[in-house]
Amino acid sequence: MPLPTTSASDRDPREILVIKPSSLGDVVHTLPAVALVKKRWPAARLRWLINPEWAPLLAGNPHVDEVVIFPRNELRGLRGLARIPEWAKSVSARPADLVLDFQGLLRSGLIAKLCRARDGHIVGLSDAREGAGFFYHQKADVTGIDHAVDRYLALVAALGIATTPPLEWPLPEGSAPAGFSEAAPFVLLHPFSRGAGKSLSVGDVTSFCRALAPFRVVLAGRSEESVPPADNVENLLNRTTLPELIWLIRRAAFTVSVDSGPMHIAAALTPRLLSIHTWSDPRKVGPYRPEAWILKDGKLSRASRSKGEVEQPAADVAAVAHFVGAQL
Repeated sequence: MPLPTTSASDRDPREILVIKPSSLGDVVHTLPAVALVKKRWPAARLRWLINPEWAPLLAGNPHVDEVVIFPRNELRGLRGLARIPEWAKSVSARPADLVLDFQGLLRSGLIAKLCRARDGHIVGLSDAREGAGFFYHQKADVTGIDHAVDRYLALVAALGIATTPPLEWPLPEGSAPAGFSEAAPFVLLHPFSRGAGKSLSVGDVTSFCRALAPFRVVLAGRSEESVPPADNVENLLNRTTLPELIWLIRRAAFTVSVDSGPMHIAAALTPRLLSIHTWSDPRKVGPYRPEAWILKDGKLSRASRSKGEVEQPAADVAAVAHFVGAQL
């Protein structure tokens, strides 16, 4: 259902508020949808509400006119929820004619209500939780839609906006880690995740790097694990910022990552990616680019494997490293 013009005095929205504060992967998944909204209403001022740690993802985004920082740590729990109306006054100083709640939780629904104009329109997803849907004027039906990117595009389609490819992923250029040389090509390995049961073991990381030798491997991400040094390994674990990680992904000859936020950045930027999934479903959270590769249940396949296409076996870490080496 297109946006009803009667609710906005028969005019296009002049102020648009996007609510998607977290998480890293979800913010990346929302980028194409927001780009389409701004293209539909280029004269509108579009603001994006986001947690401070993920704000660098929006640096230089040509479709976002203002980044609004959501102080999540200050507004946690029931006490924080009670403080949202007072905090929202700074955001609602420019009331939004159109509010897009991509988050779908009680907190985001309340913010949408507090920040909309008197005749403003709030749109959210049909499976919003915690009663957030109570605040919506319109719900995008996401029944049966698997991938997160397609779910967020459904919200845009509910506004009457075409969502046909190609899609835009306007991530920043990033910045080089201090002292890093890109003279020699490298494979970027992101082996650890905060999600339980998603990380590689230190033994697997060591075996993978050894199997790729003498090719250069750069380790990136966050971890409390210690990986033994090796001649072909440059260990940048816990030593890169988000912009630096983006810079590395852009320049890697190939990226191998467990299911995580950085994997979604890589999926947005390059088809030269192998995404490793243990218990997570790649149909929902895997790479969106069809050319990317997925490792699931010991088998390799393209992200958009067509019916009947044969999966490639990859029984162990050495076999995966051999596959990656063949892509270089």
